[in-house]
Amino acid sequence: MQLDINGLTPAQFLAEYWQKKPLVIRQGFKHFQDLVSPEELAGLAMDELVESRRVYQQAGQWQAEFGPFDSYDHLGERDWTLIVQALNNWVPDAEALIQCFDFIPRWRLDDVMVSFATPGGGVGPHIDLYDVFICQGSGRRRWRVGDLGPHKEFAAHPALLLIDTELLPGDILYIPPGFPHDGITLEPSLSFSVGYRTASAKDMISALADHLSEQDLGAQQIKDPDRELTTRSGCVDNGDLARLRTQLTNMLTDELVSEFSGRYLTQSKCALDLPDEPLDITQDEVLAWLDEQPLIRLGGLRCLYFDINVAQGVVYINGDKYPLSAELAAVIPLLCDSNQLDKTALAPWLAHADLLTQLTEWVNLGYWYFEDLSDEEC
Repeated sequence: MQLDINGLTPAQFLAEYWQKKPLVIRQGFKHFQDLVSPEELAGLAMDELVESRRVYQQAGQWQAEFGPFDSYDHLGERDWTLIVQALNNWVPDAEALIQCFDFIPRWRLDDVMVSFATPGGGVGPHIDLYDVFICQGSGRRRWRVGDLGPHKEFAAHPALLLIDTELLPGDILYIPPGFPHDGITLEPSLSFSVGYRTASAKDMISALADHLSEQDLGAQQIKDPDRELTTRSGCVDNGDLARLRTQLTNMLTDELVSEFSGRYLTQSKCALDLPDEPLDITQDEVLAWLDEQPLIRLGGLRCLYFDINVAQGVVYINGDKYPLSAELAAVIPLLCDSNQLDKTALAPWLAHADLLTQLTEWVNLGYWYFEDLSDEEC
């Protein structure tokens, strides 16, 4: 799969459009093939681990119901949409789609969302707080995109429209945060949306407070041996306000922020396709299978490293910190930047017992897997 952004380089796209204005990308993917069929999507939405919802209109009002679903027969042939979140957690082919946008770092990735809609189907006019590349699969869908503004609802007046267009298979619509938009399906169609977002400061601070409590951090209190006499006992003066601010900001070191963020950003918001119990694969078996095939990273698994401490061997995976030795620091970008690990690439480090032990642990957890490994061998 290869992305063509209307002839723009990724650097030009970031400079001219990213978080600035929408863009219709005609034939961004030539000969685009659906990652799933409507029938396969309906099957996924029957699984209780898969986050899904149906959207439809009833008496002129938009309605939504959440899966799992066991039937679709009553919905008819018009005016409804089936949506599945985190397709990349369940369908390995979605990884190839994400890789086309890897000029944006993975820590910003939300997920790949897929929607199947019947004619007239949509989700209603709305505004998102994230960047999205809507990649049209089979079928056609009409999109209207408005300009930024203090919208309470989407305004369809032509003077307020930036984009009014049909997407055909292989076309892409990029929409930055805050731009109102509405998509209506013209014929049965599939759309695959690659979304990028960050957490709000409120959510991050709330999670940071939990991290400080769990790790018993931030217990330092204010010291003020040079305090001067006050005649205003009820006042927090400017000096004390500065002390309070310093107490908080001094805690936010690069070490703490990276430690917390590494764990926070690698937590998956949706379920992963992990085994119910750790597997029982030995180190010798991992080495033997590496002779035959590469290790593949589980779809949706989040792996990150920070410039500030990667040289110390620190890597974050699925909400946990894994401190490798400094001798293995060079293998960490390979783990996090690549979807597959073959024996040739891993060769410089495989003789290191710690790496083989850690790789085997990750394989048993299901974080990396061998595609051709049968259930009997597991």
